[in-house]
Amino acid sequence: MKLILENGEEFTGTAFGAPLPEDAITGEVVFNTGMSGYQEVFSDPSYCDQIIVMTYPLIGNYGVSDDDYESLTPSCKAIVAREFCENPSHWKAQKTIKEFMLQHEIPGLAGIDTRKLAKMLRTQGSMKGVLAGAKVGSDQVREHFKRELPSDQIARVSSKTVAHFPNHGGPRVVLLDFGYKKNILTSLLKRGFDVVVVPWDTEFEKIKNYNPKGIMLSNGPGDPKDAASVLPTIKKLQQSYPMFSICMGHQLFALANGADTEKLKFGHRGVNHPVKDLKSDRVFITSQNHGYAVRRDSVTGSNLEITQVSLNDDSIEGLRHRELPAFSVQYHPEANPGPSDTQNLFDEFAQLVKRGK
Repeated sequence: MKLILENGEEFTGTAFGAPLPEDAITGEVVFNTGMSGYQEVFSDPSYCDQIIVMTYPLIGNYGVSDDDYESLTPSCKAIVAREFCENPSHWKAQKTIKEFMLQHEIPGLAGIDTRKLAKMLRTQGSMKGVLAGAKVGSDQVREHFKRELPSDQIARVSSKTVAHFPNHGGPRVVLLDFGYKKNILTSLLKRGFDVVVVPWDTEFEKIKNYNPKGIMLSNGPGDPKDAASVLPTIKKLQQSYPMFSICMGHQLFALANGADTEKLKFGHRGVNHPVKDLKSDRVFITSQNHGYAVRRDSVTGSNLEITQVSLNDDSIEGLRHRELPAFSVQYHPEANPGPSDTQNLFDEFAQLVKRGK
């Protein structure tokens, strides 16, 4: 099997996991720098349609556990690793990484120089890639590169029906699902919230009928501008309820308030990204997975203020509305995988909900 990038580079290795569903598959090739948490990465809906390159050279060494899924159905396109471990050693392991990939029909490529590939993506930027069998010719590959990558990822990974998670009569939060990770829900339930999860395109009046005390905008895959139809709903929600937004939700929160977003060169994907809080002057280590960010110059003149920035590239990592009880972060305070430095943001949200709009 081989991975062909749109810059012409080819990486030939050994097929692993599920067979290719057709002669070749196309996706955006991105890299993740985490040394652990591979199962949570592969089951994160934000990786929908992406070919994930793991920079850590050994994947699967502690197996796969039913407790560690971030979504029931992984939606990544494929996985690339230097080596996949078929004999894991961990007390929680219930299946091997190969069994996981076969179960969820995820093809993989092993035995290539992932360091070279990651450096290339970092230098030239994330790019389209084709994963193909060894016998697939150059003409077939060119046809795959001509195809536009899909832009309906949020619609595909979002909940199709409403789900209610009651919690002993606690204050109700509506979680607007753009592709939420399980630990966002878990973090809300731990704080006593009664949570209603609704599809991403649920209208304001329907959300209002659930009588929420607060609103959570979740993470999700793709370009936030592809979900622009939800912006009027977000504008109404922030006027009526305290709001906390994460990752894709952060970007949509920014767009709804007149700011703009842009595609990053290679994105932030890993579990050790330093973020500085501008008010406290403290630095937190965060888990991140995004390919887009809020443009700094677009925040000027809006109703938003910048609260946190990345120490790696100075990109915006946090925003707060100047007048309304609404704030957002670009990273994942719920982590999984990653550090728990910023779990307190859920407590801050709980305090906003307690105080009311």
